[in-house]
Formats: sequence, C-alpha cells, structure tokens
Amino acid sequence: MMKHVPFKKRNKKTPVIALATAIALSVPLVAAPIPQAAAQETTQHRVITQAYTVDGTHVELPTINVDGSTYIGLRSLNNQLGLTTNWSPTTRVVTVEGNKRTMTVELSDTYATTYTLNGQTMYGEPPIIQDGTTYMPVRFLLERMGYGIGYDAPSRTVSITKIVENDLTIETAKIESAEGEPSLLVHYPQISGYANAEAQARINDFLKQQAEERAEAGAGDLATAEADNAQLEAESPDLSVPASTFDGTYLITYNEQDKLSLYVDYYLYTGGAHGITDRVAYTFDLTTGEQLTLQQAAEGNANYVDIINDAIERQLAAGAYTFMEPFTSIDPAEQRFFLKHDALVVYFGVYDYTAYAEGIPQFPVPFTAFK
Repeated sequence: MMKHVPFKKRNKKTPVIALATAIALSVPLVAAPIPQAAAQETTQHRVITQAYTVDGTHVELPTINVDGSTYIGLRSLNNQLGLTTNWSPTTRVVTVEGNKRTMTVELSDTYATTYTLNGQTMYGEPPIIQDGTTYMPVRFLLERMGYGIGYDAPSRTVSITKIVENDLTIETAKIESAEGEPSLLVHYPQISGYANAEAQARINDFLKQQAEERAEAGAGDLATAEADNAQLEAESPDLSVPASTFDGTYLITYNEQDKLSLYVDYYLYTGGAHGITDRVAYTFDLTTGEQLTLQQAAEGNANYVDIINDAIERQLAAGAYTFMEPFTSIDPAEQRFFLKHDALVVYFGVYDYTAYAEGIPQFPVPFTAFK
C-alpha cells in the first residue's frame, strides 16, 4: 500500500536527471537518465575571472567553465548574493540557505551528487572541489534558489538577478511505497501562506490528486514489470534483472506576478537499458486557482501559435536539436508548456521528435515576443 509520509532520507540510487547547463543558453535543464561522476576533484581546472552583474552591480568572480557548464566559487554566494553557505568537511555536505529555501549538497555519491531542496531529493552536476574551494554549477543552483540567470554575449557578462516572487511558501509532500514493495517515490508541491486561501486550497487539492493518480498508475506499471521480470528470471536462471522503480520529482519554474508554474518529471524504470521520463507541467493563476491555457500564458496574443512556431524553427535551424521528422506546427490544444523567469517554454516528450539521447526537447520563447 502506498502512503503519504513526511520527508526522510532514502537510499541513494542511479540518477534520473542528467544536467547540461550551458550558461549562454537561457534554457531550463533537460531530464535524461545518464549517470554523472562524483564531485570532481582529480582534474585541475583553469580558474578565470568572470564578469557578472548581480542585481545591476558589476563584479568579477572566480569561475570555472567545463564542457559548456559554468561553476562559481561557493564563497562568492556569501559575499555577493546574500545567501548563507556552510561546508562541513566531516560530512562533505554543503548547505545553502536563502529566499525561503534550504539546499544541501552531498559530495560523496558514487554516480551523481545528491541535492536536497526543501525536502526533495534530486540529482545534478557534481560541484568541483579545487585548491580548497568548492565551485557550484551556476544555473542549476541559482535557478532553484530564486534567481534569474542570463548572458550577454558581446560583453561576455553573466547576469544574476534576484527574482521578486509571490509571497508564499513551497513545501514538499510525497507518496512512498510500503516496505517490501517495488520502489516508488513521488514528490509534489504544496503551497502555504498565500493571501488567497481558497485558490491555494484548490491548487493544493489538484496537485495532490494528480500525484495520487500518477502514483497509482506507476504502482500498476511496477507490478506488471516485476511479474514479467520474475518470469524472465525463472526461464533464464543466469539472468538477473535490476529492480523496477518509479519516481516523481518536481521543479518550480516560475513563481511571479500571481502565477505559479512547475513541472513534475515521472521516471519509470522497468529493468531495461534505461527508463523513460514523462514531464507533466502545470501553470496556475494564483488569483483563481485555475490553470492557464497556452494562449493565456502567451500574454493572450492572438498570433501565439505562429510566434511559437517561428521560435521553434529558428532554434532548430541553429542546431538546438535534431528532429527525426519535419516540424510543421504545435497543436495549441495539446502543446505542453511551462513558464520560466523570462520566457514561455514549450516542450515535447521523449521520442516525439528526437532520439532518446537528446532528452526532452524544449524551446524558450521570450515573453517579449508576445508583446
């Protein structure tokens, strides 16, 4: 039987999400279940002085760039962003606090660094530890701590802006399989402290119901997979099939202007070469508790379909993804989307247009395009 329980530490597992965080791209992170290395301590990386603007103030901070990902020195977070950070050499845990959030980072994993944000475990790019300094992946960290990240190519300057968020608190609830059952863990958000209690309750009830329905379906998939795998092992005594798992991990992508946008990545692994991720996004009007349509999210622009199609085609032409079949148009009634700080992001499922290795194709369309 599945149960709702308060957060507690689980055994570590192979990561669901691999992260490619090129600072020059204003694109949210893509889910792809590819294992990452532990905290990088063996390779000596070149440290540069990178230009940043932090809430409009120009600063230069120690930075490492590796394979398109940008890392910032942990101490800089204390000095420039007002976040409180702590490093425990005994437990090898980094703690970052601020903006109603607490993130802990465990550096000792075999495959991927374990991040915990407000009670939800996630996996991400390992920090780099070099010459006594811990360097954190900029976009992964700061977007989850309530900051907007941008890049100005002509000046080669990274911009960091503290986002003015809605006055509410995000808490994590979860559904977990009982002991002895196949591993199932679904996290989902619940909001508190918002001025409109009725809308808040409507959103919370909806997200809880959605999580319960997904967990129930996932449990059914796990039961079927485990039965099939047991039969395979019975027929082939030398065969050992890994245990099946089902996980749900959410990310708040936008919490501004009386709107709340998020997605939940549901990952099902049934013992094969890899699992599959299904991303389910929600965007709410906090004044009513109702979900926004794609056109409403696109500022109500009557030409929103053409604007989105043009943005997708331009990004494809620039090499963002390799589609296996021609793209013609989004289906406005079915197109999935979420909001981020400066853009509406439309995305497609794994295998909709691309090979598995490309993850979840997503295309940001700046809000300014709809003005």
